[in-house]
Amino acid sequence: MRLKLYLKRCFLGLFLIVIIGFLIPQNFKMPVRDATKASYSQDSFWFYPWGKSVTHKGVDIFAPKKTPLHSATAGIVVYTGNIDLGGKVVYVLGPKWRLHYYAHLEDIQTSTFSLVSHNSVIGSVGNSGNAAGKSPHLHYAIKTLFPYFWRIDQSKQGWKKMIFLNPIEYLNAYFESN
Repeated sequence: MRLKLYLKRCFLGLFLIVIIGFLIPQNFKMPVRDATKASYSQDSFWFYPWGKSVTHKGVDIFAPKKTPLHSATAGIVVYTGNIDLGGKVVYVLGPKWRLHYYAHLEDIQTSTFSLVSHNSVIGSVGNSGNAAGKSPHLHYAIKTLFPYFWRIDQSKQGWKKMIFLNPIEYLNAYFESN
């Protein structure tokens, strides 16, 4: 009975991933409640040197600890858990086959294969992982499953630019449209 339910959830999850990837518009929103353009640095994406990860492949959005985090797009949660550098993390697969990575969370309030929207609280701002002892913030990154080969350059780890998209562009566009 459990296996049958699990297989149904997996099939439904895969089907929804396909639908989300092709049909749902991105409709990007700021994931940190009450954050403004002053909550993040305009120059932090692809900043070098950046500790153990060498290059900063996302943006840090600063907010008080336990500030609620919402999904930046509609999507399906494909992973929740702990990793060394990111601490408590959530990955959401959203429109255009993009993975939205939320790291350094204080707590996780969603589960794998959950459907999320802008109204879904997925966790809260924290300083877990390699952010321990630092100001609470969300490390937010966007990865594409379909590499953008034309974005490769000669910078440190520049080949990874074909996978990582600049979240600051999306955050700024959100604020400019609101």
